[in-house]
Amino acid sequence: MLEQFLVVAQERHFGRAAEQLGMSQPPLSQSIQRLERAVGARLLDRGPGGVRLTAAGKVFAADAQRLLDLQTAAVARAQRVAAGLEGDVRVGYVSLLSHLYLPTMLRAAAQQLPGLRVHLQHGSSGGVVDLVRTGALDLGFLRDPARLSDDLVNRVIATERIGAAVPHGHRLADSDEIDLAELRDEDFVLPDPTALPVIAEQLQLACRQSGFSPRGVAVADDLSGLFSYVAAGLCVSLLPDGLQDLAVAGVSFIPLRGHADYLDTTVYAVHRPDADPAVIRLVEMITSLRPGSL
Repeated sequence: MLEQFLVVAQERHFGRAAEQLGMSQPPLSQSIQRLERAVGARLLDRGPGGVRLTAAGKVFAADAQRLLDLQTAAVARAQRVAAGLEGDVRVGYVSLLSHLYLPTMLRAAAQQLPGLRVHLQHGSSGGVVDLVRTGALDLGFLRDPARLSDDLVNRVIATERIGAAVPHGHRLADSDEIDLAELRDEDFVLPDPTALPVIAEQLQLACRQSGFSPRGVAVADDLSGLFSYVAAGLCVSLLPDGLQDLAVAGVSFIPLRGHADYLDTTVYAVHRPDADPAVIRLVEMITSLRPGSL
């Protein structure tokens, strides 16, 4: 009805307005009369040559146009949200993933999905998964697949090689690559098997297959802690080689020879099966990035 009134106001003639609207004149006239009754004021002065807006009609026309513009904007925004092009996404992450992957994700989201607002929250692997499961977070990034469960959807976004991390000045620090067995007599900082069960198991399996059990002198419940012990010069460890890009003072990374599965670590994106379209779009954008761009 508002659109019909605005066309009449613009054309100042019922016949031309009816033609533009693709309808006959009598129903249009009746529609405008119903509108005037609903408003409780005469909006148009009718005459033999056409119509003109009354004072009330001029004010009503301006307000009606704003209402229609708002309606158009509301529909367009709802469609963008439904398509995953706009909205808020709450993202949880663990430890050093914030330095390795989140900047690239945020930059790509700003370029490809500028209508999305990404809110970040740090936590442990178990904490991130629990918050995603309960709906407090929309999306989580973690390394530890032991934390995953059948009630969540998970996608692999990166796979990293595990390498040796030794203090600067270590006898092997300048090596191009080493056999893990060359660390058999070293003190290790070990991942806490409760907080980092998969990486902890990988380290044990790798060392045992190389003929020794790692001599643990310290334990850390996240990768930052492992890093810190190595940087302090107190011991060595095994860490994802993507961390070498952080250029932490006091730590040298050395590739390990061999191609066993336990020398790979995987980064996952997890979300609920009923995730909003914006979450799905964000995950699809991340997994479509060319290898190495993360």
